[in-house]
Amino acid sequence: MKLDILAFGVHPDDVELGCSGTLLAAIAEGKKVGIVDMTRGELGTRGTPETRKTEAAAAAAIIGVTIRENLEMADGFFQNDEAHLRKVVTVIRKYRPGIILANAPEDRHPDHGRSAKLVSDAAFLAGLRKIITSDAGKEQDVWKPSYVFHYIQDRFIQPSFVIDISAYMDKKIQAILAYKTQFNSPGTEEPQTYISSPQFLETVKARALMLGKRIGVDYAEGYITEKIIGLKSFDSIIQEVT
Repeated sequence: MKLDILAFGVHPDDVELGCSGTLLAAIAEGKKVGIVDMTRGELGTRGTPETRKTEAAAAAAIIGVTIRENLEMADGFFQNDEAHLRKVVTVIRKYRPGIILANAPEDRHPDHGRSAKLVSDAAFLAGLRKIITSDAGKEQDVWKPSYVFHYIQDRFIQPSFVIDISAYMDKKIQAILAYKTQFNSPGTEEPQTYISSPQFLETVKARALMLGKRIGVDYAEGYITEKIIGLKSFDSIIQEVT
């Protein structure tokens, strides 16, 4: 299977929070999109790996992705070493994406930056023919994605570019709220966390509103690029309203 976009999140819900508006927009354009969660989020204060698996499936259905997989790395303890790199290389070669979306390169949660580097390194290694991997007992062909873009998470990072998600903001919030154990769930006996209050979702909306304002649209998501993006025409640019 070849995907146009493969979005990695180190925890289930990272992709929904960071780049689900972009995925929704791409799917509406007819692109094939997938999500790979790297851990089960088992160290999270609320919920369990089982509930988060169910919630991730519900969110995937809302977004409309073609596939969603979990690599079951150890939450909090995975490393950027050969074993973990080979896991990510294998999944990249399996789905052959043109574009990879990955965690923020630096953020409040240390897993995010470590995941960002792991995915970025694996995207390069996936194109090296002397690294042998297999899937379902069959040796894989090499594959080099064209781009790795990092979405912005809790801490603000100046984006290299932003994508208009105005038409998909409501559905993005719907996908986030599929994680009922994590977000905006009053009445639960579980402890409150940094992300469980209604105010946290307001900050997600405010970030998208702020980035949208920068290019004259209602809502946008921002990305950091590791290499220069080329345009075929100035018509590809959304002009900022002045």
